[in-house]
Amino acid sequence: MFTGIIESIGLIKAIQKQGENYHYTVTSDISKELKIDQSVAHNGVCLTITSCNKLDHKVTAIKETIQKTNMSHWKIGQIINLERCLKIGDRLDGHMVQGHVDDTIKCSSICEEGGSWRIVFEGKNINPRLIVDKGSICINGVSLTVVKVAKDFLEVAIIPYTYENTNFKELKVNNLVNIEYDILGKYILKNIIQ
Repeated sequence: MFTGIIESIGLIKAIQKQGENYHYTVTSDISKELKIDQSVAHNGVCLTITSCNKLDHKVTAIKETIQKTNMSHWKIGQIINLERCLKIGDRLDGHMVQGHVDDTIKCSSICEEGGSWRIVFEGKNINPRLIVDKGSICINGVSLTVVKVAKDFLEVAIIPYTYENTNFKELKVNNLVNIEYDILGKYILKNIIQ
């Protein structure tokens, strides 16, 4: 379980494909504090630490994870958002995030507004029934508030701190991002439909 409050930025140092799996080596400030078998969200994807040292750590993504996320587009030298799992007793500053990405969507516009940014994401796979205005959404592992939602797009506003301390500062139009809907909305929708 995560909060969507990014703890550190990681740099992808190496990518190795082995069968259907991808192994990623990530350099970060928190790598030295990680342990094998620990869960860490990488751009919102919950991944298990397979090895670590003072400079970097390794994670593996299987075929299912690659198909549901933007990980197949990751490149050496790219920065990604990192968050260690929530500790019992900590404040929940974002919202409850599982690290189980629902889908990917495309950035369609980025508008700077005198120190803040409005970003629009589009996709036929957006489920507006799981998004509410002023509700929570997780994009690339970042807990954000929805400004506007429609059938095939959603809009968020980014404050300067979030922009500077996440990989949103490197986001470009047409980039794919990972999206995770609010878990409470998913449970409510599932129980209404059945």
